[in-house]
Amino acid sequence: MKAAVRRDAMGRFKHEAAAADPVRRTIYLTEDVTDGCFYRFTPTTWGDLSAGRLEVLKMGSGTSGPVTWATVPDPSGATATRNQVSGAKRFTGGEGCYYANDTCWFTTKGDNRVWQYNAAAQTIELAYDDSLVNGTAPLTGVDNVTGTAAGDLFVSEDGGNMEICVITPDDVVATFLRIEGQSSSEITGPAFSPDGRRLYFSSQRGTSGSSSGGITYEVTGPFRS
Repeated sequence: MKAAVRRDAMGRFKHEAAAADPVRRTIYLTEDVTDGCFYRFTPTTWGDLSAGRLEVLKMGSGTSGPVTWATVPDPSGATATRNQVSGAKRFTGGEGCYYANDTCWFTTKGDNRVWQYNAAAQTIELAYDDSLVNGTAPLTGVDNVTGTAAGDLFVSEDGGNMEICVITPDDVVATFLRIEGQSSSEITGPAFSPDGRRLYFSSQRGTSGSSSGGITYEVTGPFRS
């Protein structure tokens, strides 16, 4: 008789995005609820997601400092995974997630923040917070995130004014592009080609505002490398 495969190893919660860390052989996960958490899943066998250990990030009430990880006792979600570990850090609507060079960046839409988790040092800090910007914030409605080899982050907006904004390693935040005439849509899925010369992204509902009206774009570089 063939053994049943667990389908809940990575946790039953409102998954939004995932990013793989091939160095530590773990996967970071965001949770799209107003009091969600940030997780990591370490497969028993790298490349096989059917079994492994699900952990949740713990830290104090601040926005920077050291963190720890605790195992989620019951990934099946019979009790919500975010409520199983005392001291689990809460995030207001987890969205995009991107890993490179020992760092996982993830976004939270409820407070328009981009977070930076240093996996080597096991610390967290803010890479962007629109409430801390003097004047008009260039980036609102934060959503999906990706990056370049030069360390530039590209963050797309769900709402805002339909822009993709760039955050440079020296904390310059600027508009990269804007889509006009599609205010009922959102920008999704930004990703670079393997050679880093082309950026792809989609307008989920396009000009029609309907789920069937999506449009995918290509922007050709060169980008900073």
